[in-house]
Amino acid sequence: MHRSQFHRLVAALAGRCRWPRPGLGMALIGARILVAFAIPPLVFAHEAHPANPPAALSAEERAFLEENESAMAKMMNDMAAKPTGDVDRDFVAMMNPHHQGAIDMAVIELRYGKNEQLRRIAQEIIVDQMQEIAAMKLAIGEPATDTTPAPTQPPSGPVASVHHHPGMQMDMSAGMKK
Repeated sequence: MHRSQFHRLVAALAGRCRWPRPGLGMALIGARILVAFAIPPLVFAHEAHPANPPAALSAEERAFLEENESAMAKMMNDMAAKPTGDVDRDFVAMMNPHHQGAIDMAVIELRYGKNEQLRRIAQEIIVDQMQEIAAMKLAIGEPATDTTPAPTQPPSGPVASVHHHPGMQMDMSAGMKK
């Protein structure tokens, strides 16, 4: 469903409800949708990822699974934001870690994955999710954080500073390969 169609649907549903304050209906529907999507992953998160992966896995597969499990655990912990009373801010506080988790998992795919189609999708996920995080922050009046390229290899020493020049494009495909 396209984003504008979704917004029209939610607005139509909220418009049919009689609430004591304008906007409360939309906020409650938004909260219900958020809960509907948040609860199932919380319930099934530990069942989907075995605590002890099979011993026959390669070292690379074990490293992939460990990093992915760590990214998932961080995302789930960070999504457990304490409500502030501002639905919009609470939504952003929960969605930012969700999107960052997608970025972290995509980086792990770039680090270990071999399938070029999936690697391209992972690159798109990183860009899209970073843009959505920035848009949500701007929507609630927070400054969008400066974005930096996502690393695809674990840091192995001091990182050299990179200077970006307007009008110059970089071919990052070689740096993304293992």
